[in-house]
Amino acid sequence: MRQMGKRIGICLLLAAVCWTVGIVRDRAFLNRELIRLHVVANSDSDEDQAVKLRVRDAVLGSIRSDLKMVGDINQAKAYLRENLPRIQAAANRTLEAAGVDAQAVVTLEKEAFDIRRYDTFSLPAGVYESLRIVIGEGAGKNWWCVAFPPLCTGAVTEEELRAAMETEDYGIISEQDGYLLKFKIIELWESLKARLQ
Repeated sequence: MRQMGKRIGICLLLAAVCWTVGIVRDRAFLNRELIRLHVVANSDSDEDQAVKLRVRDAVLGSIRSDLKMVGDINQAKAYLRENLPRIQAAANRTLEAAGVDAQAVVTLEKEAFDIRRYDTFSLPAGVYESLRIVIGEGAGKNWWCVAFPPLCTGAVTEEELRAAMETEDYGIISEQDGYLLKFKIIELWESLKARLQ
């Protein structure tokens, strides 16, 4: 009976390891295949928060149609790197038109994000490539979405999400198959690793 208990325990441990490896692989895939958009307001004043959204809209308007034509993540990164000055100019024109004295700085960099739940999907916490726009002091609340594939809309429908992503990619970020729970387990694991370091 003890032998059987040990065998069952070993099988359960192996199954848990395989399950965890699959989750980590899916998460690493998302971190490599998405570009987030992160807009940070000058301050938390109502005016600065409203201006942040105007800058967001201007930037999205300047890149959305081009990013829809891009085929993969590497092309998207190259496009954004090449167009950083144009994107920054669009942000700063918006600030100037709003009568704001602050300037925006636009970069493409790796950035840590917390878990984010949208209406139709969730993204796990992790380090993502990010088109980051910091307005002035950058001391205000921020706004973020997915710049590539282009999913920055008020509410992304399930059909838009499926059209923008391959089927298995959609399964990773949608709440199918318990992925939301799996992402929470990974977040707890990474939190524990960070504390131990």
